[in-house]
Amino acid sequence: MKDMIKIFADSTSDFSKELAERYDITIIPLFINMDGKYYRDGIDVKRTDIFAWSDKTGETPKTAAPSIEDVVTAFKPYAEAGDDIFYFSISEDMSTSANVARLAANELDYEEKVYVVDSMSLSTGIALLAIKAAEMVKDGYPASVIYNRVLDLRSKVRASFVVDTLTYLGRGGRCSAATALIGNALKLKPRIEVIEGKMDATSKYRGCSERVIGHYVDDIKEKLKKADHSRVFITHTVVEGDVVEKVKSFLEGLELFDEILITDAGGVISSHCGPGTLGVLYIEE
Repeated sequence: MKDMIKIFADSTSDFSKELAERYDITIIPLFINMDGKYYRDGIDVKRTDIFAWSDKTGETPKTAAPSIEDVVTAFKPYAEAGDDIFYFSISEDMSTSANVARLAANELDYEEKVYVVDSMSLSTGIALLAIKAAEMVKDGYPASVIYNRVLDLRSKVRASFVVDTLTYLGRGGRCSAATALIGNALKLKPRIEVIEGKMDATSKYRGCSERVIGHYVDDIKEKLKKADHSRVFITHTVVEGDVVEKVKSFLEGLELFDEILITDAGGVISSHCGPGTLGVLYIEE
């Protein structure tokens, strides 16, 4: 009898509940610290609560990796059953989530059967890799083959998003307060891409949110034609109006993807990006 394989992902993967259940992926929450109180991402606090607190205090919540205790508790039943375990984390340049999983595996004396994948991405860029792994599990591939395959795919994940306001990036130190103030005054909205595990502003747009997002998706149109056609994600914080549906219609019009998935960004991503952020994420062929 072949070993079973269990997949975990940290909460920055921005899986919807339905999608995580579809692929039998268990989500391990990171923590969000507001006023010294820790909340579990996706469980104890809503994005709107985070935005309200941030606007009231003028601060960005601090975020923290999962606790070793939580990860050990999650892994333990599968370790006792002798299963292989996969853990997909946000880029190690942004969090210690991956290393917490390694420490948990060490505590369980189970390192040889725990495959920790530093996604070198964030949000549903992580989910794209975890879903590929889940599909390979279903097809009967062994853990070692799946692990090598997802490591190869990491460099092909394309994760980018447009931020509506620089305020939250400024509060969190991702850009200076002066840059945020000037950028907001000029209605500048950066396009941020994850490149080799790090976030980098690669373009700047100007104007209202709907217009900017329209330019953004039009700008990546040619790149989308080189995508793996299996699926594409639209992941967003609180975006007003029918902008998300318009982006979906745009992608449908390209007739490229078998599946267009829309997910809400979780608390950790929302804490740093603020409301009005939208990204299109996919794997390049």
